[in-house]
Amino acid sequence: MNHEMAFLAHDQLQALIKTLSEMNYRCFGPQVHDSAIVFDELESVKQLPLGIAVEQSPGSYKLKKQKHTRYFAWANGPQAIKPMVFAPRESIWSCKRDENGSLKFEENIPSAKPIALLGVRPCDISALYVYDQHFLQQDYQDPYYLARRQQLLLITVNCTHPAQTCFCASTGDGPQARYGYDLALTELEDGFVINAHSQLGKTVLAQLPVQDIKPTQIQDANTALEHAKSAQTRQLKTMDLYKPLFDNLDHTAWAKVGERCLGCGNCTSVCPTCFCHRETETADLDGAHSTHFREWDSCFSQEHSYIHGVLIRADNTSRYRQWLTHKMGSWIEQYGRSGCVGCGRCIAWCPVGIDITEEVAKVTNDGPSS
Repeated sequence: MNHEMAFLAHDQLQALIKTLSEMNYRCFGPQVHDSAIVFDELESVKQLPLGIAVEQSPGSYKLKKQKHTRYFAWANGPQAIKPMVFAPRESIWSCKRDENGSLKFEENIPSAKPIALLGVRPCDISALYVYDQHFLQQDYQDPYYLARRQQLLLITVNCTHPAQTCFCASTGDGPQARYGYDLALTELEDGFVINAHSQLGKTVLAQLPVQDIKPTQIQDANTALEHAKSAQTRQLKTMDLYKPLFDNLDHTAWAKVGERCLGCGNCTSVCPTCFCHRETETADLDGAHSTHFREWDSCFSQEHSYIHGVLIRADNTSRYRQWLTHKMGSWIEQYGRSGCVGCGRCIAWCPVGIDITEEVAKVTNDGPSS
């Protein structure tokens, strides 16, 4: 038996969930809630989106019931891994006043339990490593992120059914995972080509009722992935966008997209790499205790650019320009790569259907400016 690659039949997928549970992992996987596919705690394959497809286009996300018997014949949902490692709202530290009137500060480091994520997409693995760059590989590591990150077991599912909004092939982040996972699954009609990438992944694989992999199954998986790559119609023509964007800060396209943008922040909420946040203080009425919270924010919110009585970015045009130039340009200097992984979520979940690939093309003169 090949200890790094094998075949897992569809009717044995429950064994994977059972094995993870026996290894004391809380298993989370994709499920249908409120007309979207999101991660939730998983105990049975019956909770997975069997026979579900997702239609995504600018400003539109719809689930469809299909006749196929696949669990992962869809591209992505709105959630990604972000909420699992960067909490939407969490207490960072608390402050108490003792009987002498002195203040005592205490960190509230989370006690994270081991979590196995089944169904992570390759683009979201790439996004997680962008997070690692920000939260872990700088001069100061974020202990709140680290506590959750080091408890993750990642089982990626390579994409064989990209959405109309996907462009991960042009960013190099999909449709096949290349790094950062413990196990990778590629779904075929009757099961999964399963590949172990880490020692932990090999340990899990050794406990599963798998079959020897056949050359035809490997070929079918490769063919499906090549088809997923060629099926993507959107693309970024280049990932080296720092100069093209910052050389065109006065392009007329910024004002036009600013007129369309609602400033709602949906794009930053669903983006797997956005990490803007704000910090707030909540004090008890007795004045003896307060808690310091960190919670998600957006560079599209009015308060985000407020400094000493002045809004640095007072309109949607300047906010959209800040978001796009930072993500697509500045991050290259900060982290060595773009902050975009080509998942297309910002396109599908934008209420007015703004397409980031089109806006990049307009500003950099690779496309129409009107």
